Amino acid sequence: MNLKERFLRNSLLYTEDQNLIGDLWSEIEKKYTEKGRHYHNLEHLENMFSELDAVKDEIENFSVLSFSVFYHDVIYDASSKSNEEKSAEFAAVRLKKLNVDSHFVQKVSEQIIATKSHHLSEDSDTNYLLDADLSILGKDSEVYFDYTKKIRKEYSIYPDLLYKPGRKKVLKHFLEQKDIFKIPIFKEKYEDVARANIQMEIDGL
Repeated sequence: MNLKERFLRNSLLYTEDQNLIGDLWSEIEKKYTEKGRHYHNLEHLENMFSELDAVKDEIENFSVLSFSVFYHDVIYDASSKSNEEKSAEFAAVRLKKLNVDSHFVQKVSEQIIATKSHHLSEDSDTNYLLDADLSILGKDSEVYFDYTKKIRKEYSIYPDLLYKPGRKKVLKHFLEQKDIFKIPIFKEKYEDVARANIQMEIDGL
């Protein structure tokens, strides 16, 4: 199922207004295909959904989680420190148009904001979102290397002098966490490789 169809199906649970759904999808597509989106693009969303589809039975509310995936990076500016908050606000305005209840909107907002710090959450679905978001870290070294190049391009406004220390800080933050991945199935699959990949990147900076 492609992203557009997935968004349509998820939205049809709450509204029959196909024009509205079409407009909301077009907006998402436009945002994720902005110039300068080398990693935080539609492919990133597709990869997250493929990770989550594999564990769908374990997820409490797949509809909420799906909207969180669609909107979690909808606002992405490499020079901003409030992308997650802005994305959560953006999502809340759109979801209200779909007539979902306030608890639903609150849940999506909380999940999106959780992607800022990637700390273990008391909410299991949030942990699935975080692990899917970080799954790239545990892929084989070639895929990981390609990811690091795309991230560097997204931060091309910064010279190495600024980029390298900042990137190192982010990477060390992950290594200092007791667990990068929160859910056992993701931890088993990706934790060791992710730590090796991150260390390899730090050594190369």
